Amino acid sequence: MYFRIIHNETNGELTYLLADTGAREAVLIDPHGRDVPLLLALLAERELRLRWVLRTHQHDHLQPKEPQLLAGLGAPLAQGTLQAGSHFTAEGDILAFGHELIRVISTPGHTESCLSFAWRDRFFCGGLLAIEACPHQPTPADPEELWDSVTQRLFTLPDETLLFSSHERRARAVSTVLEQRRWHPLFAGVSRDEYLARIAALTSKPLQAH
Repeated sequence: MYFRIIHNETNGELTYLLADTGAREAVLIDPHGRDVPLLLALLAERELRLRWVLRTHQHDHLQPKEPQLLAGLGAPLAQGTLQAGSHFTAEGDILAFGHELIRVISTPGHTESCLSFAWRDRFFCGGLLAIEACPHQPTPADPEELWDSVTQRLFTLPDETLLFSSHERRARAVSTVLEQRRWHPLFAGVSRDEYLARIAALTSKPLQAH
């Protein structure tokens, strides 16, 4: 197996490359159009065929050229919203690459159609926990759904499950369920009403430069 993190140090965006090196098939999670030449070079370097492009969420209304750019990767674009050129995927779907399987989990909140992807002991959760780190949407689209996704889906996973966000800002890109359940600044040790009050306070703050 091969696993690589591609980190944009300017805005904190993260992309993940997973590969079954025996079968020479790969998956990209949350790639960005501007990185297509780099990603194609990484795939060619290891002689990998890209099987899927997976998106935990998208902001194509702000980046309308993004789907067209990602089409240059030459693999099906799987996401939680149905649009031209994409493969709609939803809760419970299983996506294969080589001899590996990725399970799709519906985790709305950051955007209305957010997905997470479970692979082995790793859970790729997009903007689910990186509440203020997303350069395009620093507050959740639906705070109530986000609470349910985090507390009922993510925090019920085994403590040792590794969590990978699609954004980071002055923080580690990788954590565990145990860490986030105990110490996340918005979710740890609070009631739903207390969490919603914290989100309301965030929403009322002036936007900060990223």
